[in-house]
Amino acid sequence: MSAAEEQVGPGILITFEGGEGAGKTTHITFLAACLRAMGHEVLCLREPGGTSIGEQLREIVLNPGNAAMADEAELLIYEAARAQIVKETIVPALARGAVVLLDRFYDSTIAYQVYGRGLSESFVRQANAFACQGVHPCRTILLTSEASVEEGLFRATHHGDADRLEQAGTDFHARVNNGFMRIAAENPERVRVVSSAGPKDETARLVFFELKDIFGWGEDSNVWASDFYEPILRRNTDEKATISLEG
Repeated sequence: MSAAEEQVGPGILITFEGGEGAGKTTHITFLAACLRAMGHEVLCLREPGGTSIGEQLREIVLNPGNAAMADEAELLIYEAARAQIVKETIVPALARGAVVLLDRFYDSTIAYQVYGRGLSESFVRQANAFACQGVHPCRTILLTSEASVEEGLFRATHHGDADRLEQAGTDFHARVNNGFMRIAAENPERVRVVSSAGPKDETARLVFFELKDIFGWGEDSNVWASDFYEPILRRNTDEKATISLEG
C-alpha cells in the first residue's frame, strides 16, 4: 500500500522501533526539534502510554512486581493501551495534520509477544489490527545499536531499576532483536534499519536520510550541514535530566 493508503487523515505517523538501549527516545527528540523548527505541529508519544489510561496500564504491564503475569494477559494490556492512544490521541492528531512520532507500535508487539513470548502470530496480528483501528505508520525507523544484548540492557537500565520486560532475560531479548530484523526484511518499503552505534549526530543524519522523501529534504537542505545538529545536541545534553515523552 502507498503511504496515503496507510494513513488516516493528512498527518504523518512515524514509528521508532528497536531493542532495549537502541536510542529511540534520543532520536525522536532530534527529529521533533527539527520538524518543529520547520513549522510542523509535532506530537511525541510512547507505547504503552500517551494517555491517562495508557499510563496506568503501562505501570501494570511493566511493574516488576507482576512477575506472575500471563503472556496472554500481557498482550491484551498492550493492545488495550494501544486502542486508547489511537482513538484518543493519534487519530485526532493525524486528522488535524500533525506529525506523530511514536516510540513503539505494532511491530514491537510482533517482536516481543510473537518472537519473544511465542504467542500465535495470526492471533497477535488480528489483535493489532483491532487495536490500531486502521492506523498504520508512513515509515518505521528500526534502530539497532549493534551491541550485545547484555550491553543493550545495561544501557536501558543503568539509570534505574529494570522493568518487568527488561528483566525477561538475555535469551528473550535476543529473540526479540532477531524478530525485529525479520520484520524489517519482510517490510523493506516501510521499515528502515538505522545503526545507532556511531555518534548521535551521525545516527540522526541516517534517520533523516530515511525520511527525506516524506519531508522533502533535498540534497541542498540544511539538515545535511555539518553543524546542523549542534544546537539539538546541546539542548539534548542540557535537558537530559528532564526530557520525557509527551502524553
